[in-house]
Amino acid sequence: MEPIRRAALIEATIAEIGEAGSLDIPVARIARRAGVSSALAHHYLGSKEQIFLTAMRYTLAEYGRAVARALAAVDGPEARLRAIVEQSFSPVHFRRGTISAWMNFYALAHSNPTARRLLGIYRRRLGSNLRHALRPLLGARAPAVAQRMAFLIDGVYLHEGLGDGLPDGAAAARQVLDYLALECRGTSR
Repeated sequence: MEPIRRAALIEATIAEIGEAGSLDIPVARIARRAGVSSALAHHYLGSKEQIFLTAMRYTLAEYGRAVARALAAVDGPEARLRAIVEQSFSPVHFRRGTISAWMNFYALAHSNPTARRLLGIYRRRLGSNLRHALRPLLGARAPAVAQRMAFLIDGVYLHEGLGDGLPDGAAAARQVLDYLALECRGTSR
């Protein structure tokens, strides 16, 4: 029963952050959405900050697994890059609640060492995956282009997080892939 309750609390945390747009939500609200008491929420996951960090660990792990599966299913650098970008903006990862959680996660990383460490792991893994796929295409330019692609992915999340409409993952992926096409043609510096 504990894994089911933990999963429900994680999903409830992401959903509540998505609705509120901030971490300024009581644990009781998260617990109510998950169908458990506040006491159980604290028992399973700890303080409100720990609950949020657990939700982000889960989000990061799910994203990492999705990217690994997508990369295992493709061959070649272009396909690898497309897989990374498409997973970054897939409906599972690019939805209102998750986008709000990411925005709050970035803000929390300024003051919380655990959040900063988790964010660093994510950034290094994304950068490594992008550089690995870009190196056969761009050689020595791969690290700089990988960094710009990572910045662009983060920027799209920020832009969508501040928007009012529904996130459009396919359009977001196209933006990043269009930038990649410019880099591969050598028309962007």
